[in-house]
Amino acid sequence: MPTTITHWVDGAPFEGTSGQLADVTNPATGVVSGRVVLASERDAQHVISRASAAAPGWATTSIARRTQVMFGFRELFNARKDELAVIITAEHGKVHSDAVGEITRGLEVVEFACGVGHLLKGSYSDNASTGVDVHSRREALGVVGIISPFNFPAMVPMWFFPVAIAAGNAVVLKPSEKDPSAALWLAALWTEAGLPDGVFNVLQGDKVAVDALLDSPEVSSISFVGSTPIAQYVYERASRAGKRVQALGGAKNHMVVLGDADLDLAADAAVNAGFGSAGERCMAISVLVAIDHVADDLVDKIAQRARTLVIGDGGTARTDSDAGEKEVDMGPLVTRAHRDRVAGLIASGEEAGAKVVLDGREVRARGEADGFWLGPTIFDHVSTAMEIYTEEIFGPVLCVIRVASYAEAVALVNANPYGNGTAVFTNDGGAAKRFETDVQVGMIGVNVPVPVPVAYYSFGGWKRSLFGDTHAHGVEGVHFFTRGKVVTSRWIDPSDRPQGGLELGFPRND
Repeated sequence: MPTTITHWVDGAPFEGTSGQLADVTNPATGVVSGRVVLASERDAQHVISRASAAAPGWATTSIARRTQVMFGFRELFNARKDELAVIITAEHGKVHSDAVGEITRGLEVVEFACGVGHLLKGSYSDNASTGVDVHSRREALGVVGIISPFNFPAMVPMWFFPVAIAAGNAVVLKPSEKDPSAALWLAALWTEAGLPDGVFNVLQGDKVAVDALLDSPEVSSISFVGSTPIAQYVYERASRAGKRVQALGGAKNHMVVLGDADLDLAADAAVNAGFGSAGERCMAISVLVAIDHVADDLVDKIAQRARTLVIGDGGTARTDSDAGEKEVDMGPLVTRAHRDRVAGLIASGEEAGAKVVLDGREVRARGEADGFWLGPTIFDHVSTAMEIYTEEIFGPVLCVIRVASYAEAVALVNANPYGNGTAVFTNDGGAAKRFETDVQVGMIGVNVPVPVPVAYYSFGGWKRSLFGDTHAHGVEGVHFFTRGKVVTSRWIDPSDRPQGGLELGFPRND
């Protein structure tokens, strides 16, 4: 029987009062595995109010104690991360190894947050003016809202909440209703690690829950990852409500392969970055830009590799090798509706005249017939006017565009409205250095197809891939979840008290 997936507040599950439920489906089988409660506005306000009640106490907890809780969470998380990987695979569909990879990258941010005390310290100037001292301090915002997408139910929330909690904030996390159970696992782990009740909360739901977070005067900031139209909506509505916002939107990531590149390395990278997690990554490579004279060989190498991929149930991947079979490389798409949308875009590319090198609609998956299967798809001779180029497909579809020169490749990347991630493959250090400067994109890889930064650097794109001016985690994340305060003070020795008097002129520093 499907389980009921609840909210989490005050250190315990909370079913809410709405009575509304949404199905959660195992993408590899098509079977409904759970039903998640959808918050009413009343439920949302209850969760937010409990976070608001907990926030002042956590903000005034010593940095030493907060760090101890962070370390405790890190140790529990690392020891039991396989449990979380199983949950992710069952609700998202990605293979177990990919789920573990997602979790490991999230763990990096927890480890960064364990040392965040260094970045919370202020500065001090003694005797800045005669007898006057000045010091600065950084303080928590209070309650912060996090709205995360389905494609990384653990890693994306972990870009934000470790830093927010370490800085002294209370968190309300609104996960995707497509795969909501990972958030509850994380919440229970925080309680086990000793985090006070109300500091980490989970609000399940749909637009009602989102709008409650955007509008609530008790929520000081919003961190969002999702599609560009929704990112813009979140940014505009939350900003009108006076909140600081970091809203990370969509992507159309290009991988440029220059004529001197190692084509075998580039082909491996294109397959890994294009088809990993069934292409459901905001940093997936969806467009390969190839210099004309290497394009034929490169496309052939990519197609050869893609045809060897095994598509199937990610939950069985670890047992395949024991049975003498190749492990599953790629799982299903997250929902039937999304699978059908991607298949429709593949059909539109074919109708528009792109050459279908490999058609994922013909896949024979190792799994249940009702799974949401779609295999790797490769298009060659794609133009920028085609829908498969203009749309963010978010599926296992790789489009190849041929160009005559480096300059044409860079112009193509820069003309795209998205600026999340890009990569260049070359053995020419000068060309790579020039690419770093020329390309107008937030995250760049040189012979690295998915350039997700380590936790002490910040994650974020340019152009319509980011609304707001602050990226995730790293130093920017610490500053996002805190605000500065400057104190100017003077302590006067009674034996050396200056003559009084009125002075209406603007204060001077002497």
